[in-house]
Amino acid sequence: MAWAKPPGHFAAALDKQARDELLLLLALDGGAWLGQCAVVWRSAYPGFRDARIPEIQDLNVRRDYRRRGIGSALLEEGERRIAERSDRAGIAFGLYADYGAAQRLYIKRGYVPDGRGLHYRVNPVVAGETYRVDDNLALYLVKIL
Repeated sequence: MAWAKPPGHFAAALDKQARDELLLLLALDGGAWLGQCAVVWRSAYPGFRDARIPEIQDLNVRRDYRRRGIGSALLEEGERRIAERSDRAGIAFGLYADYGAAQRLYIKRGYVPDGRGLHYRVNPVVAGETYRVDDNLALYLVKIL
């Protein structure tokens, strides 16, 4: 994987899926993992949660399989599933270079910033304050389906 997952990550995701809290989507080839993403039906991000916008999270594709349409296929299926419950899909990306491919992909697929600015751990950043640039600093985007 591009990013290591803590022990129990997928077992916890399957438990949440059983409770209809999320939908885990996997891209496999003959049983080999190529990528995954999750559709979270009730986002922790207030901008999505309050508007009842499901959020696509944790999109990952194996580095040696990138640029082959796997990420787009996962997003397409996530959006299709979301469209059964909502007319909008949410997504977010980090703001440093490791997220460059995701930034380009989401914009190309029609996602636009939700207009609430940057957030750190789902809380709005405050002008003039200092924040660590890590996976928790994100820009949230939305797409009309």
